[in-house]
Amino acid sequence: MSNCSILILTKNEALDLPGCLKSVQWSNDIVVYDSFSTDHTSLIAAKAGARVIQRPGQEPGIAFGGDEACHRTWGIREIQYKNPWIFVIDADERLTLEAAAELQAIASDPSPTCVAYRIRRRDFFQGRQLKHVQTSPWYIRFFRPEFVHYERLVNPITVVDGPVGDLQHPLDHYPFSKGLSHWIARHNSYSSFEAQQILQNRASQEPFSLRAAFLERDFNRRRFHQKELFYRLPARPLIKFVLLYVLKRGFLDGRPGFTYALLQSIYEAFIVLKVQEFESCRLHETTDKLGRLLL
Repeated sequence: MSNCSILILTKNEALDLPGCLKSVQWSNDIVVYDSFSTDHTSLIAAKAGARVIQRPGQEPGIAFGGDEACHRTWGIREIQYKNPWIFVIDADERLTLEAAAELQAIASDPSPTCVAYRIRRRDFFQGRQLKHVQTSPWYIRFFRPEFVHYERLVNPITVVDGPVGDLQHPLDHYPFSKGLSHWIARHNSYSSFEAQQILQNRASQEPFSLRAAFLERDFNRRRFHQKELFYRLPARPLIKFVLLYVLKRGFLDGRPGFTYALLQSIYEAFIVLKVQEFESCRLHETTDKLGRLLL
């Protein structure tokens, strides 16, 4: 019997979900948190004995209802779990046997030293593990939900109120399992949210501080200013490519490493262009309103 619940986030994941479910079948409480899939995702989950839950009031046609942090926070706070510890996983990820045993050992410990744990994710592309071409392979996925919430519209930050540890064993990720076209379409959607997040950051009451980007003690405030520093850099897509392919030594990952670094730089270009587009639209709207007032 497991002391760890599983939360799987899904949206039309009929292709990947069976493999994910198989990797966590040891848990006595598997929740498939579904964003109104139109394929057989819910049926596959139910047949495997998982609970299928959808967030009331969520806009089905928009990814995560338009706010991934809100979506994820609702999932860990409002869903009732059988166990005090939960592990959050995506359908295109697989938990290794060693990692599963490690999770269960921590969840069974009556006095663990941490309230959350990071796990190292291994990305696979074109039949090869991408060992180098990543900004960071560590993600907070295993925690006590009462100590955690999320921030940012997309690719949210996991905020933990308490000590965080590192797990020894990895999580496997197959981001291109549905093909390159699906990856590009998904990141085209994500880039719109990233652009909106940048504009929200710039409209916030806290002005950007170069000093805070490096010296601020509070992790979340320091990360806020570091992201804003990156967003202000010229030629950001090129910088992203150089960071991943050269500085992170993505060239050691062969052709898959080059392709992945190139795709990430294109994703960054999408964000840059959409920020410019949104700012232009806002400027036109402001100009139109001023023109109507002067008439």
